[in-house]
Amino acid sequence: MNAPATTVHLQPEFVQRPIPEAFVQALAQRFGAQCSTALAVREQHGRDEGAIQAPPPAAVVFAESTQDVQDAIRLADQHAVPVIPYGAGSSLEGHLLAVEGGISIDVSRMNRVLSVNTEDLTVTVQPGITRKQLNDAIKDTGFFFPIDPGADASIGGMTATRASGTNAVRYGTMRENVLALELVTASGEVIRTGTRAKKSSAGYDLTRLIVGSEGTLGVVTEITVRLYPLPEAVSAAICSFPSIEAAVRTVIQTIQMGVPIARVELLDVNSVRMVNAYSKLTLREEPMLLMEFHGSPTGVKEQAEMVQELAAEFGGNAFEWALQPEDRTRLFTARHNAYFAAVSSRPGCRCITTDACVPISRLADALLDSVREADDSGIPYFIVGHVGDGNFHFGYLIDPNDDDERTRAEQLNHQLVARAIALGGTCTGEHGVGIHKMGFLRDEAGDGAVQMMRAIKQALDPKNILNPGKIFAL
Repeated sequence: MNAPATTVHLQPEFVQRPIPEAFVQALAQRFGAQCSTALAVREQHGRDEGAIQAPPPAAVVFAESTQDVQDAIRLADQHAVPVIPYGAGSSLEGHLLAVEGGISIDVSRMNRVLSVNTEDLTVTVQPGITRKQLNDAIKDTGFFFPIDPGADASIGGMTATRASGTNAVRYGTMRENVLALELVTASGEVIRTGTRAKKSSAGYDLTRLIVGSEGTLGVVTEITVRLYPLPEAVSAAICSFPSIEAAVRTVIQTIQMGVPIARVELLDVNSVRMVNAYSKLTLREEPMLLMEFHGSPTGVKEQAEMVQELAAEFGGNAFEWALQPEDRTRLFTARHNAYFAAVSSRPGCRCITTDACVPISRLADALLDSVREADDSGIPYFIVGHVGDGNFHFGYLIDPNDDDERTRAEQLNHQLVARAIALGGTCTGEHGVGIHKMGFLRDEAGDGAVQMMRAIKQALDPKNILNPGKIFAL
């Protein structure tokens, strides 16, 4: 494995490909009002929630069907123009930036539930539907889709980044929950991968190849995912701790003892303070675990009592229950809004986020050293984490016009990632590589593995038109 990268790049330089006028005319002729070159529309589709900036795409196509996506990609293929898929715009690592120019294909209008198969516990949807829209659409079936990244992301975007979220400790990530896909390839061909069957040994696992490929191998137009029965009983609890270490040790013990906890989220004191201000709450301003238990009434009670006893051993106090659905929703909505709470705490700032994940036994080692470094830096920061599966996020709140702050924040990120990799972890547990983590991917996987990825990309997208400049450089 290579030594971790040490060079801090504040803002990459992007070289835009020329866009032939014939392509623009053909696009306008095919899509009419579904195609926009208005600056405001292009700028909206040329920026995500991350801190990297790039010129906007040359045009935005609002796809309403697989045929629309296919036609747009065929035109792009003819003229070697880059294509960037766009869902909800909530990515954090520059995934949707038009770093080499090209067009954005917005699939947000492709937001239908195509089929619900409760007998097989599956649902097939279009990529533009968001996780909240999906669960609203199936709420009367007695089933739900559990993957819940903080933002109301689109299912297509979640598939592209192999997203997870607060429920991953019990229900897994998109990797485990996507069964089949329809996608449009770089040449404009529509193909299907996987089936609704629970397992298969038929050939290469193309579904898993596409999940997490960040739009670099195809544009997904249909997704079949697993559903789960709504739990018979649900309870939530919060518990405050004298230190982050005490909270983390409680989590490690909980997981190692095999308690089937559904959610366990860490908020440091900075996050709690920001969430209180943003969501008008009165949570105790100390490091906190926010937990949820799913199962039978008896099972939920036993799980919660066991965790409460463990928390007490590590100084956990103010253990409070949230038994009513509205109280649970209020707490987890506040957790999901932690990023926006943090950004609003420093008006005009941008947030540089980390996304490390380590084996659960090394969680305290990874987290506590990173806390000390962040405290010494003087940069405002916050911590949230899906710590039940070893995943945690630092958010460094920087003045985007202050190069010194950006340099220090990026250096903190480099140190954190190097530590996570050395402990047997990864540079990204759920956000994906995008632009921001390209160097870290090489550190983690090694040159040989990255070269294999390049070979796959070049074979499937020889003109490099599908979201170029992401994951690795060609």
